[in-house]
Amino acid sequence: MERILFYILALSMVGFAIAAVSSRKMLRSVIYLLFVLVGVAGLFFLIDYNFLAAIQLTVYAGGIIVLIIFSVLLVHHIELKLEMAKPRRRILTGILCLLGIGVFILTIYSHSFDVVGEHTTTLTSDIGERLLSVEDGGFILPFEVISVLLLAAMIGAIIIAKGKKLNEKTKDLP
Repeated sequence: MERILFYILALSMVGFAIAAVSSRKMLRSVIYLLFVLVGVAGLFFLIDYNFLAAIQLTVYAGGIIVLIIFSVLLVHHIELKLEMAKPRRRILTGILCLLGIGVFILTIYSHSFDVVGEHTTTLTSDIGERLLSVEDGGFILPFEVISVLLLAAMIGAIIIAKGKKLNEKTKDLP
């Protein structure tokens, strides 16, 4: 039964991912991305990583997608039709994707994936303490750097999406 659920989730994620990158409407692409992220959470639930599944749903499927939708609404491009890439670019992108998949498969099959330690149950409080620890092995600095990076990316996306404002000199030009 788990195998069937895995294949259903995997096929739906691949289908929605293809729809997200091939849709010409911005809002539909974001919604398809939401379905992909919910599918990833489903995979985490399937392998009994409940904490990661909850984080996936709240942070990515909940927070990031809502942030992207508000960014799209903010710049008034809700029905923006995206340009289709030229055939040469599509072919180049397809070749690069196949090359990336080849490297990925080669890496997976050439690595032994030995089990390092015993499987122990990790409490959520332990994860929180490690995330916010300033001691050795703590993740507070990467956590803060990623938050600043996400803020900069969102500000950049809004500035790019808004485009140039018309000033007095360019209003009269056709």
